[in-house]
Amino acid sequence: MASPVQIAYFVEPSFGENAYVLWVNDRGPCWIVDPGPEPSAAQIMEHIREHGLTPEAVLLTHGHIDHITGIPELLKVFKDLPVYIADEEKAALTQPQENLSCNLGLAFTTDVAETRNLSPDAEMSLDGSTWKVLDTSGHSPGGRSFYCAAARTVIVGDAMFQSSIGRTDFHHSDHDRLIRNIRGNLLSLPDDTKVLSGHGPATTVSNEKRFNPFLQDD
Repeated sequence: MASPVQIAYFVEPSFGENAYVLWVNDRGPCWIVDPGPEPSAAQIMEHIREHGLTPEAVLLTHGHIDHITGIPELLKVFKDLPVYIADEEKAALTQPQENLSCNLGLAFTTDVAETRNLSPDAEMSLDGSTWKVLDTSGHSPGGRSFYCAAARTVIVGDAMFQSSIGRTDFHHSDHDRLIRNIRGNLLSLPDDTKVLSGHGPATTVSNEKRFNPFLQDD
């Protein structure tokens, strides 16, 4: 059965960060997930124009600099576009210490003052497709993943990668919490669920259960 959702991804060269555009029908609405550094926003906007899409929202898996840098460029064009991020992470949009840009000798901020919260277990609808918000915090204080059962796909940000997991050595990280959330909210999904991460190639829940060295039973 074909997926009801179309997904395009854009990899920027400096961090290797994956941004995504989600849509169902050309000339319909779309979501933008984790717009990263240049040329991510420009590529996203070109894709939107090519398919005649109308952005409905920016969804952020978390607030680290490599996942939010494209927001100002997008909002110059789509001025009233709402930005969704967990309340626990909204400070990252205005505080360099929270988005970790200070660690790079930068001081990146956005002008996004008002955000919409991503509550765990909330459901969101995109052009008839249903997405569930999953708590995958631990790498960051309010990390979220987006799961569409009909598309057999989950977008996980930096919670989990092919054969790896997100770093937990930042000041706001919690390793045990991340592992609990991965096991409870990601590995509990159907084995054939496609996992789209914030960096690196796609994988599946089955592959990570079997081969991810961070997630094997002791």
